[in-house]
Amino acid sequence: MKHLFTIKNLKPIAAAILLFSGGSAMAQEKISLEKAIQNALDRNLQIKQSQFTEALANEDYKQAKYNMLPNVNASGQGSYNFGRSPNLTTYAYTNQTFYYVNGQAQASLILFQGRQLHEQIVSNKLMLEADKNSTAKVKNDLVLNVVTTFLSVLTNQDLVTAAKQQIDIAQLTLDRTGKSLKVGNSTMADLSQAKAQVATAELNLTNAQNAFESSILTLKQYMEMDPNTAIEIDRPDVSKIADLKTAYDANYVIKTALKINPDIKLAESQERTYAEQIKVARTSYYPTLSLFGSFGSNYSSISQNIIGGQTISQQIGVVQGTNQPVFAQVTAPIVANSYPFASQFGNNYNGSVGLNLQIPIFGKFQVRTTVRKAKLSYENAAVTTQLAKNTLTKTISQAVLDAQAADKKYQSALQTYLANKDAYNVVQQRYNVGLVNSLDYNTSLTNLNKSQFDMIAAQYESIFRSKVIDYYLGNPITL
Repeated sequence: MKHLFTIKNLKPIAAAILLFSGGSAMAQEKISLEKAIQNALDRNLQIKQSQFTEALANEDYKQAKYNMLPNVNASGQGSYNFGRSPNLTTYAYTNQTFYYVNGQAQASLILFQGRQLHEQIVSNKLMLEADKNSTAKVKNDLVLNVVTTFLSVLTNQDLVTAAKQQIDIAQLTLDRTGKSLKVGNSTMADLSQAKAQVATAELNLTNAQNAFESSILTLKQYMEMDPNTAIEIDRPDVSKIADLKTAYDANYVIKTALKINPDIKLAESQERTYAEQIKVARTSYYPTLSLFGSFGSNYSSISQNIIGGQTISQQIGVVQGTNQPVFAQVTAPIVANSYPFASQFGNNYNGSVGLNLQIPIFGKFQVRTTVRKAKLSYENAAVTTQLAKNTLTKTISQAVLDAQAADKKYQSALQTYLANKDAYNVVQQRYNVGLVNSLDYNTSLTNLNKSQFDMIAAQYESIFRSKVIDYYLGNPITL
C-alpha cells in the first residue's frame, strides 16, 4: 500500500498532543507499540490468573506420577491404663495400673489397577497442555487488543492534529472576512459563516481530543497502569509501513492459522484430554492387585522378662476321701528384675507381608455411567473443536476481504482528499480576490476537512486490517 502518512506536514503540531496525557513531557513514559505489548503481557491480571491455573495443572501432573510410588505410613500409641483392662502383651485382663506403648508401620504398592495410574498421568499431562494453550490464547487476544487500541490512539492523535490545523485555517478565514467586511467586500452573512466554520472546527477538535483521551485510557488499562500516569506515544517510523501488504491468499492464511492459532490448539488439546478420560474411566472395570507389608512392636510396664526356668515341687491336688496332698515336679519361670523398653520392643517385634486383590463385581452401574459421561464429554469436545475451526475459517475469510476493502477505501479516501485539497487551493485563491462568494468557499473548506478526517481514519483502518492478518499468520505485530 502506497502514500501512507501523506500528512507528514502535521508532525510538528503532533507534539502538542502530549499535553492531553497530563504532566510535563520530561516526566512522561514513552510508550511504543512493542513496549505497550510487553507491559500488557507482564502486568495483565488475566494472564497471571491463567498462569496460576497452569501451575495448578502442573502440580496435578506431577502428583499423578508420584502416585506410582508406594504408600508408607507409621503410627504410634501410648496409654496409661488402670482398672480392669486388657494387658495387650499377654492378652489377659488385669486390675493393675500400667503403661502401654505400641508402634506400627505399613507399606503398600499397587501392582495392577487396569493401567489407571498410567492413564491418569497421560490425562493430567494433556490437561497441563490445555492450560498452557489457554494461557497462550489469553496472551494472543491481549496482544491483538493492544494493537487495536494503539492504532486507535495514533488515529485519534492525527485527527487532533488535523482538527488544530482546521481551526487555524478557519480562524485565518474569519480574520480575512472581518477585514473584508470593513472595506465593504463582505457581508454580515459572510462573517457569520466564517464564525460558524471556526465553531465547527473547535467542535471537531473537542471530539477528537475526547476520543484520543479515551483511547489512551483504554491503552493504560490494558497495561495495568494508573490512569493518572502520564505517557507519551512513540509514533512509528513512517517509512517502515509505506509498503503495507493488503493482498493475501485466504486459503494459505486459513491453513497456517489452523496449525498455530491458540483457539484451535486449546480446543484440540481439550479434545485429547476428554479422549484420555474415557480410558481412565474404563480402568475401574478391572481388579486391583496390591502388595502390602507391615511391622510393629509394643511395650508394657507390667510385662515380665523370663530368662530361664527351675524345677520345683508343687501341689497339684489331693486324694479323694483322705485329702492327702499330691505333689508333682513342675518347671517355674525365672523372671528378671526389670524388662527395659528397648529390649521389650526388640523381643515383641512382629511383621507381615502379602497380596491384596479387590475385584469389582457390582457398583450400582457407577463405572458404566462414568464411562458414558466421559464419552459424551469427548464428543462435545470434538464438536467444539470443529466449531472453533469453522469460526476461524469464517473470520479469516472475512478478515482477508476486509483488508482488501480497507486498502481500496484508503486509496479512494486519499484521492478524494487530494482532489478536495487542490479544489480548496483554487477556491481560496479566487475567494481572496473576490471571485468566489463565502458560501462556496466554506463548502470547499468543509469538504476538505471531512475528506482529511476520512483519509486519516481509512489509513489506520488499512494498517489494522493488515496487522490482523499478521496475527492469524503468527507473525510478530510491529509498526
